[in-house]
Amino acid sequence: MKQSTLAGPLLAASAFVLWGLTPLYYRLVPGADVFEMLAQRLIWSVPTLLLVMLIIGRQIEWRTVLADLRSLLFCLLAGLFMCLSWYCFIYAMTHGQVLAASLGFFINPLCSIALGVLFLNERLNRAQTAAVLLGILGVGWQVWHYGELPWLSLGMGVAFGFYGMIKKYIAFDSLMSLLVEAMLLTPFALGYLFWRLYDGSSVFFEASGNVQLLYILSAPVTLLPVGLFTLAVRRTSLTIVGLIQYIEPRLSYP
Repeated sequence: MKQSTLAGPLLAASAFVLWGLTPLYYRLVPGADVFEMLAQRLIWSVPTLLLVMLIIGRQIEWRTVLADLRSLLFCLLAGLFMCLSWYCFIYAMTHGQVLAASLGFFINPLCSIALGVLFLNERLNRAQTAAVLLGILGVGWQVWHYGELPWLSLGMGVAFGFYGMIKKYIAFDSLMSLLVEAMLLTPFALGYLFWRLYDGSSVFFEASGNVQLLYILSAPVTLLPVGLFTLAVRRTSLTIVGLIQYIEPRLSYP
């Protein structure tokens, strides 16, 4: 393989290795309020990404960004799908539903591959087809033993699959697309946090400093693998990304 051909798979592998380690982080905050953690992740993603851009000397052409309405719309859709996927994941990891999270990680690659084949006209070779069939059999067996329709797992897998597909339609580069996603959803996150504070039901503002820090750090903890994933889907097919994605559940649930 040429170096340019290897770039996408290597970036995808790096992203999934890091994602495979994130369950260790969320186990530090058992019983966390999922919506508040998700809101904190969105809000703190904006200054984190702006700081990264400042450090690397990246200039933001806001006129160009705002003029691309198509990419802005896709960024909003991508952000919503990512929020759904992460809500399901964080809820599972902080509420003792490790099996649901594990199943979601195994469903996710199959969704990515299916979307690539159905909507992006990607093709599987014989070896890839065999691997996918084995994956379907394995997931089917797990769902059968789960005993009920795994809504949390399906939410994780399907939402993240659509997130990856939508990223292929965004003209912005990796950092810019992540920043726009976060900025478009931050007003909703701020509104939610202010409502919880006004209502007196905020878990975050009543928590200890250490727990608050863990909520805030969920932004940089997730941004690095998401950034690598965004770079990967722009350089290789969703089917390849989906096959590589099985690294993640093997690390999280060996």
